[in-house]
Amino acid sequence: MHNANRHTAWSYMPTMWEICTVFCAWGLLLATGIHAQQPPQRRQVFGCGGNLTGESGVIGSQGYPGVYPPNTKCVWRITVPEGKVVVFSFRFIDLENDNLCRYDYVDVYSGHANGQRLGRFCGTFRPGALVSTGNKMLLQMVSDANTAGSGFLGVFSAAHPHERGEQYCGGRLVKPSGSFKTPNWPEKDYPAGVTCAWHIVAPKNQIIEVKFEKFDLERDNYCRYDYVAIFNGGEINDAKRIGKYCGDSPPAPVYSDGNQLFIQFLSDLSLTADGFIGHYKFRPKKFPSTTLPPTTTTQPTTTRSIPLKYSAALCQQKCKRKGTPESHYCSSNFVVTGTVITAVTRGGSMYVTISIINVYKEGNLAIQQAGRTMSTKIVILCKKCPFVKRGLSYIFMGDVEEDGRGKIAPQHFVMAFKAKNQRAFSALKTKRC
Repeated sequence: MHNANRHTAWSYMPTMWEICTVFCAWGLLLATGIHAQQPPQRRQVFGCGGNLTGESGVIGSQGYPGVYPPNTKCVWRITVPEGKVVVFSFRFIDLENDNLCRYDYVDVYSGHANGQRLGRFCGTFRPGALVSTGNKMLLQMVSDANTAGSGFLGVFSAAHPHERGEQYCGGRLVKPSGSFKTPNWPEKDYPAGVTCAWHIVAPKNQIIEVKFEKFDLERDNYCRYDYVAIFNGGEINDAKRIGKYCGDSPPAPVYSDGNQLFIQFLSDLSLTADGFIGHYKFRPKKFPSTTLPPTTTTQPTTTRSIPLKYSAALCQQKCKRKGTPESHYCSSNFVVTGTVITAVTRGGSMYVTISIINVYKEGNLAIQQAGRTMSTKIVILCKKCPFVKRGLSYIFMGDVEEDGRGKIAPQHFVMAFKAKNQRAFSALKTKRC
């Protein structure tokens, strides 16, 4: 059952509140076990970035609780003792608000160099706790020349991986078997605005099996809002994404290709639900893997076809489209409509990037998302069959390469797409295979 948890935004308060937050900040310092270097009656001065080490600490934007300066970029590097992970929580946040956080924002990364971003935050909504996969975390605050607020105040602490906690999730899992779950499970719904990342590492001669016992996330056809994404390897890489899941049906069991899996859970700032609990175990590498699950839990399982390589003979055949969208739907691994935004010829093939208009069947296609814009990459094995032009829109129906890239051969189906055809294509989603 899904519940609507709407959150009211914290707004900027007058000067008396600022005075209060100074003492609150010192209270947080004492509560987290940090011995203040100055008497608590004096205001702590927060600078632009710095290196912080130890079991816990407090971070504030430059000049907090005063207005942060414009045109700045501040970086804080947090390091806790080896063998522990970093848990960071915002206590207050007031940055220029923008739906995509394009102007003033705080980025939080797991690790220091080339770390995985755990989230970008702005406005006045406080997200749930953020957890690194190792003992390092990086915060970066950027401001532009315009609107500003009072910045942010946050606390960090060291925790043992996979510690039980109200708002805690994520970590590095190395035991032969174990569980992972959303914050608050099973007592209540997971919180809004939380990001969790589990990095599961098995011995080199083993693979990882993941099964979900219970599963209930906000439903969306493309899992754009609340979702679980699973990747082969130790980081988020769309080319290695196994699946993206939401809704209330547990995904099929997942098996890694190698000895590492990366599981990401994300909730947006609106609806929440019960959440999930999943279990993993290590398996011998010779253990037979099953068909990869679909990338959303609302679509039927599809299988990967054997990659069809380019050959001159294939492309010498007369190029003539056969069949209809309906007749090709079930045999196609993916079905999308989109606009060609790049088209590059290499050898006898054409490599295109598609700005997606609609997804009717995602299969194993790797889809990238930036804000509300979704895109994907497709290789047309024979550059002139079917022939597509940059700037025009088409419906693409084809197979998927092992790296998640779409693949179109002459026998697949591609035709020009017009907005007036949208309703007719929408019926494809109800087609049973």
